[in-house]
Amino acid sequence: MAHTKDVNNYFLQFLPSSTSDNQEDYFSNLRIKASESFKKNGVPNRTVEMWREVKWDKIIKNKNYIIQEKAEEYQPIETYFQCSTQDINAEMFAFLNGWYVHHNAPLTVFPDGSIFGSLKEAIIRYPDLVVQCLAKNKEVSNGLIDLNLALWKDGFFAYIPDGVHVKRPIQFVYIINSSENIFVQPRNLIHIGNDASVKIIHCDDSLKCKDTLINTVTEIYVGKSASCDYFKLENKDNQTTLINHLLIHQNENSKVNTNTTIFNGGLVHNTIAVNLAEPKAEVNINGLYLADRNQEVTNSLYVKHNAPECFSSQLYKGILDEQAKARFIGHIYVEKDAQKTEAHQINRNILLTDETDIFTKPFLEIYADDVKCSHGATIGQLDEDAMFYLRTRGICEQNARILLMHAFAKEVVDKISIEALSERTERLVQKRLTGEIISCNNCMQACDKRNITFEVEVPEL
Repeated sequence: MAHTKDVNNYFLQFLPSSTSDNQEDYFSNLRIKASESFKKNGVPNRTVEMWREVKWDKIIKNKNYIIQEKAEEYQPIETYFQCSTQDINAEMFAFLNGWYVHHNAPLTVFPDGSIFGSLKEAIIRYPDLVVQCLAKNKEVSNGLIDLNLALWKDGFFAYIPDGVHVKRPIQFVYIINSSENIFVQPRNLIHIGNDASVKIIHCDDSLKCKDTLINTVTEIYVGKSASCDYFKLENKDNQTTLINHLLIHQNENSKVNTNTTIFNGGLVHNTIAVNLAEPKAEVNINGLYLADRNQEVTNSLYVKHNAPECFSSQLYKGILDEQAKARFIGHIYVEKDAQKTEAHQINRNILLTDETDIFTKPFLEIYADDVKCSHGATIGQLDEDAMFYLRTRGICEQNARILLMHAFAKEVVDKISIEALSERTERLVQKRLTGEIISCNNCMQACDKRNITFEVEVPEL
């Protein structure tokens, strides 16, 4: 394994050489401070539990990553990318190798005042809106978040004014299409005003790529009595290391639902950190991960109850096959003044072979005395009694296995509140379980362009 010093030196080459405090604006100073912080702290090492199994040597060895310094010449996205989620009536915004794809319209301003598009452009045109939220969430900090803040080139920006309820889902898609090993660091900022609402779909996909390192930070700020549904779909190739930090700040009486589906990826490391900052805020965090071969998946959740009468729930499920490895680390923290907290957490896993490996650690840290909290984890194989029952109904062993895995996964998929997206996700899960989605070289949704039928049916009794 590479020494931490060697790993940090590798990433230092990407940082700007100038560290002068005489910078022209607030945002440049943010970058400089982040650079200095990374130089001091470096990447998370083995002393940090959630990063203990990350093999940095495998990620950086002989990769010669480059950062794409400018956007490619504009081409209509339809010429190289097909995505069937367009038929769910969503507004779609695409990013190619970390840069926003547009034709002379880096930001879209709708009649209701909502703004969507490039964060880079938002800093130029609406700096006051960006300053309010960018890099303000400090509940979780590490060198990778610093590295992103120091090096990001572009990212998705969304602003929903007070009282505005966005009717159509907003979808933003990150596409990797490169013949070089690239290092991409998107920064996404979503600002939802008081009594406003929006549903957002965030997709990570690959077209053609070599080794890719993606280090994404997404910040969501939710105003009073506002709501946000955030859906993340990840389907990457085995040459990709995908690191995500989702940082959520919630004000009084706000509600957030997140749902993450991991279909594929060489190494996937997702962190979700939620700050329930004011009373009566609610968050529901759901996830499903499907891994096989030598894939590695980590999901790290941190929910901090800073105010009374808040609610949180976590449900994560995993299905592991062949030599896949997964880690789940869930942490609920309840401050001493956060009375009448209700918090629940569960992680369930199915292991299909003896070579799979799962580490799960849901835990509570409670300093208030008037709370309702629970946590738990299960690890096992497919239910033998259920298998026997299905076999007695004339269903072959392979189809019985698929039925049980599908039923296991469906609880999470059904929590997706956009009906059309839920249906498409369920179909993709079905295809993944039957081995039809192994390592897509196109959009994960493109396979949905043809009719998909799930052949397995339970005969009536």
